[in-house]
Amino acid sequence: MTQLTLAKSIDTHSDQVLNGKMANRHGLIAGATGTGKTISLRKMAEEFSRAGVPVFLADVKGDLSGIAKRGEHTGKVAERMAQFGLDESYLSDFPVRFWDVFGQAGIPVRVTVSQMGAMLLARLMNLNDTQEGLLNIVFKVADDHGWRILDLKDLRAMLTHISDNAKEYRTQYGNISSASVGPISRQLLQLESEGAETFFGEPALNLEDWVQTDDGHGVINVLNSEKLMRSPRLYSAFLLWFLAEVFETFPEVGDLDKPKFVLFFDEAHLLFDNSSKALIEQVEQVVRLIRSKGVGVYFVTQNPLDLPESILGQLGNRIQHALRAFTPKDQKAVKAAADTFRSNPNLNVAAVISELGVGEALVSFLDEKGMPSVVERAYVMPPSSHLTPLSDTERAASYLNDTLYLHYKDMVDAHSAYETLNEQAQASAQAEQAKQENASAGEENKTNTKQNDELGALDGFIGGLTGSRKKSGQSASYNVADAIGSQLNRQAVKAVERGLMGVIKNLFK
Repeated sequence: MTQLTLAKSIDTHSDQVLNGKMANRHGLIAGATGTGKTISLRKMAEEFSRAGVPVFLADVKGDLSGIAKRGEHTGKVAERMAQFGLDESYLSDFPVRFWDVFGQAGIPVRVTVSQMGAMLLARLMNLNDTQEGLLNIVFKVADDHGWRILDLKDLRAMLTHISDNAKEYRTQYGNISSASVGPISRQLLQLESEGAETFFGEPALNLEDWVQTDDGHGVINVLNSEKLMRSPRLYSAFLLWFLAEVFETFPEVGDLDKPKFVLFFDEAHLLFDNSSKALIEQVEQVVRLIRSKGVGVYFVTQNPLDLPESILGQLGNRIQHALRAFTPKDQKAVKAAADTFRSNPNLNVAAVISELGVGEALVSFLDEKGMPSVVERAYVMPPSSHLTPLSDTERAASYLNDTLYLHYKDMVDAHSAYETLNEQAQASAQAEQAKQENASAGEENKTNTKQNDELGALDGFIGGLTGSRKKSGQSASYNVADAIGSQLNRQAVKAVERGLMGVIKNLFK
């Protein structure tokens, strides 16, 4: 049975162990800034990797890259190792793969617009219900016609197409508000200014590339989120998409001896800020059901109350660092956090939460039967890897030499909705031009036919005059004007009636 030793009880000196079979029951790491959340996250990631479980974690402060480097027996780490009787064999490095949405500090991460979906895009662009409805129509029309929406220019082309052909689509797809197109287009410009243009496109992320092992250790996928955090909507939308994509992609495996994959979502409150009820319900459903896919989800945040109660109730494994209680609101939050633990008769949890030192935590993990253990005050085990982040040179050397870098480094502009709609517009323009040219050619043919008829009449008239001249034996100097006066017949009358007198005058001047 896989067991992860993460802490030691201060009172009983017993190991606080996370049962690998219960790791897919999810968990929470909470605590105020500077109380040790990142150390707990790092230690859990290391132990999962050591157990052969691939890990994903978002590095919001840029201080987790040192996991790729062996730790040092110095400073606070050396003190805690001595406290637990650990020698230098405890120190280790771990296989790490660096990723970056913007492709500046890791392998580029991309998602197609279609993969993101209308609901998350609406959240990303902060759209109202009417605007989200239009976005749903855009996706439905594209799906029905087989048009691929891969990047932002595809989405913009689809919006223009829907707006220009609103009457055509209104009957089948419902009301199309042209007033909603402008706000959505402006939000797209805002996303581009935040760097989303490099995020949406192909090649899209293949989740199988994040579920790999190296020499028996699970690969730790570190998403550089320092710049991404400056666009919190993009950060939260990506994490929510990622969670949903894992759920949709991974097969059912039931309860395993250890998880197939573990996700750590730091600054988890951003996932739920200003979220619609429908989105929260969707996330709750995914969190509840994804454990059967062999996936554990661990939220990292300052206060447990940052998460919706329906989500919080799904998190069985808890590490609670110190919370500060300076105001009545803070005190209420502390009490609420204390109430989430299984009580310990020897521990006043509400009081202890405010007293915890750096590196200390209240710990409760699920036992073999899935029951939460009695809460214990404990020291978190020190990390085995290097606490100091890698230098830019070390980090670049790591991801630039990665086997996956060549596959993901360049964006591919595949044939999609933008190209298809442009081709249709060009074909329509060419057809209209051809129609106009055909119409012009038809008018010209009519004019030529009329002129030919008139010239034919003229030829007949002149032929009549010539025949009369030959019959009478008159010379070539015969006065044609006199002939016209004397030989005027029905042909001349008809010619005059057809408006040929001008032509005749020009011929016989």
